[in-house]
Amino acid sequence: MALETKRLILRTPDMHDAKTVQQLAGDFDIAKTTLLVPHPYPDGAAETWIEGVQTRAEEGRGYTFAIIRKSDDVFMGVVSLGIAQEHRRAELGYWIGKPYWGQGYTTEAADRVIEFGFGELNLHRIFAFAMIKNPASSRVMQKIGMSYEGTLVHHVRKWGEYEDLVVYGVVKTDGEGM
Repeated sequence: MALETKRLILRTPDMHDAKTVQQLAGDFDIAKTTLLVPHPYPDGAAETWIEGVQTRAEEGRGYTFAIIRKSDDVFMGVVSLGIAQEHRRAELGYWIGKPYWGQGYTTEAADRVIEFGFGELNLHRIFAFAMIKNPASSRVMQKIGMSYEGTLVHHVRKWGEYEDLVVYGVVKTDGEGM
């Protein structure tokens, strides 16, 4: 399955992406603000992650898309929806490699995935979390129409330190063109 935007192709990650996933996600600045990305990023972890992504999609539990720049077919990062079917909701997640920060790629990819979630998947609610120390992630959520819902104090631990999370969400309402 692939989605498209003006500048991007969003497709399921495959084993050809593993080396780039390890390189980009393994950057300390990516790992420090994502809960599940390790640092250093161990050999073989990207391949294991890709297998899991494919299994979750087959089971309808989640959809993860590689963010590919159309102009040169470069893998830049990932955007995903973790699905809770019984509640018709999903958690949006994303990361993008440091060389691609500040160029609007994450916002463009996340916006298209929100559209996919409400349209093709018929979800009712999509939400996302960001560590409070990652204001760029919060700005992405705001730009794609999510509303601030609150701050969860010391909600998670990353590298032995408690972190505050902000929560953003959006609900599909009747009559919207989503």
